[in-house]
Amino acid sequence: VQLVESGGGLVQPGGSLRLSCAASGFTSDYYATGWFRQAPGKGREGVICITRSDGSTYYADSVKGRFTISRDNAKNTVYLQMNSLKPEDTAVYYCATRPLHCTGVASMYAYWGQGTQVTVSS
Repeated sequence: VQLVESGGGLVQPGGSLRLSCAASGFTSDYYATGWFRQAPGKGREGVICITRSDGSTYYADSVKGRFTISRDNAKNTVYLQMNSLKPEDTAVYYCATRPLHCTGVASMYAYWGQGTQVTVSS
């Protein structure tokens, strides 16, 4: 299984970014893809998640109303649309997968991408 993130960068407060997570190597359609972030000196935080099969989602309270997750099953790609970005959203963002259902607990995810840096600053 391989996960490749893209789309990070530098954006001003209030701006938007879209991250992508392209997956390959799966033998099952029943898995969830989550996005996590890790700021310097902090632990890895579960942000948002979606299941491949029925599109069920999980959102952390800190991003509700600002971040949206979606999937394109034909492309095996999950997207994270981030709007109204704040400086506190600055972190390395990782996508990860686990069987079946979403959860915000990082230790329950088996496969991880390499991460992409998101910096929100004026």
